[in-house]
Amino acid sequence: MSALARSLPEAATPAGASEIGGAERPLLEAVGLTKRFGAFTALDDVSIALAAGEFHALLGENGAGKSTLVKCMLGYYHPDEGGVILDGREQTIASPRDARRLGIGMVYQHFTLVPSMTVLENLVMSRSEVPGVIDWRKERRALSDFLQTMPLKVPLDTKVDRLSSGERQKTEILKQLYLGSRILVLDEPTSVLTPDEAREVLGFLRARALETGMSVLLITHKFAEVTAFCDRVTVLRKGAKVGEGKVAALSTADMAGMMIGERELAAVPERVVNAAARESVLFARNLVSGDAGTRGSVAIEALDVRAGEIVGIAGISGNGQTRLVELISGQARPDAGEIRVKGAPYDASRAAAQAMKVRCLPEEPLRNACVGRMSVAENLAFRSFDRGADGAPRRLLDRSFMRREAERLIAAYQVKTQSPSARIETLSGGNVQRAVLARELSGETDLLVAANPCFGLDFGAVADIRAQILKARNEGAAVLLVSEDLDEIVALSDRIAVMFEGRIVFECAGGEKADTREIGAHMAGHAAAETGGTH
Repeated sequence: MSALARSLPEAATPAGASEIGGAERPLLEAVGLTKRFGAFTALDDVSIALAAGEFHALLGENGAGKSTLVKCMLGYYHPDEGGVILDGREQTIASPRDARRLGIGMVYQHFTLVPSMTVLENLVMSRSEVPGVIDWRKERRALSDFLQTMPLKVPLDTKVDRLSSGERQKTEILKQLYLGSRILVLDEPTSVLTPDEAREVLGFLRARALETGMSVLLITHKFAEVTAFCDRVTVLRKGAKVGEGKVAALSTADMAGMMIGERELAAVPERVVNAAARESVLFARNLVSGDAGTRGSVAIEALDVRAGEIVGIAGISGNGQTRLVELISGQARPDAGEIRVKGAPYDASRAAAQAMKVRCLPEEPLRNACVGRMSVAENLAFRSFDRGADGAPRRLLDRSFMRREAERLIAAYQVKTQSPSARIETLSGGNVQRAVLARELSGETDLLVAANPCFGLDFGAVADIRAQILKARNEGAAVLLVSEDLDEIVALSDRIAVMFEGRIVFECAGGEKADTREIGAHMAGHAAAETGGTH
């Protein structure tokens, strides 16, 4: 008898089957999985059961153990205790190849396709066994026949690097279906999709699961996806399973409560009407960077952000948002056009940013806004190390002053660190974000540029960062929010502008007045020709 079998209580299978809807047995079970890395227990006796035809959500904050659980199921990690049962039989999954052979596949948050190869080539070469000599005509016919049965359409003979983000994600999903996955793990599958594409993809996969008996495990931070598409949910916290149940019986507050425990989230500041909201702070005209029509280029005729408002820039990844942030933060130079701040020309130099009170929270701040090997205190002092308390220039570093300021900011922004002297690279992603935001918002701020400020952060960190951004807006700062999370854009923005192929093609009000379907259509470029550009 195996160690796993000895760990199973009597009648474990009927009890599990009863909970998942009365089936004879689950299609797949992970039973009592424990994974340790030295003294750290990343996964502690976690069990999960997936029924045939079920859409199952896996929720938890960053570091809750979701990735470790999935990697144990897929053979990337070998659990210290417990194991995986498929079709009622314990399986040894020593590698991802074993998982593939058993029909367990995964669509990762970051694309795994080869950019220089066509869709056809990627699908054929993804098989575990590929003949030494490939009959491409035969493969094209077979794949064409396969795609005829799929509502998701992708061009077989187009190279992946020429596909949109949505087409790449659909190709990743089609690859797993083509390989015959019976259990499909989806890691944040809609992060690069428009709302309509997200509904199309998840709706198709749910129908496919019901039709074929495939099980789908969805890792997501979007409660709307859980309530709209999932049958059951399992919640992890700090490496342990803390809750599970039928989605129909749980509210989003119930699920959020299981994720964060008794910890209180940052209160969202009430949105105030600012008297200065009519004063233009950021003014950009005829801004051009990069060759027109190329991925990531910018060609913006007009963009304005006023004091006391948040303007959200929505768009699918690769449509110029990153370049726009780089132009304002000084990481890139425009080929044409002008940027003004409060009416004065702005060259995005450090001196100009200091004088005009422009602050930036860039994407991936540990790489773009910090020096990982330097201390938290040193990173917090990047904007002020050469200035005294009175703002006068300083020639010598005052390390005691830097430490006192760091301690003040760490306390004010609740940055969790061992000490101000700890390397900033040792902090979690959320705490790096808090530290950078503390630095950027210290002192007066007229313009704040925030790029994907909550990407990859856990539930509590997201609440903290959003509260700080709203607080800056309420205090009169102009905020340019660039995010690929449309829910975030709608929730935080007073106005929304959509970027497509480097241009602003649509504008509308944010909040409850925003129509996400209309915004999504413009993000995908479907409505640009009909509207003739900006609304």
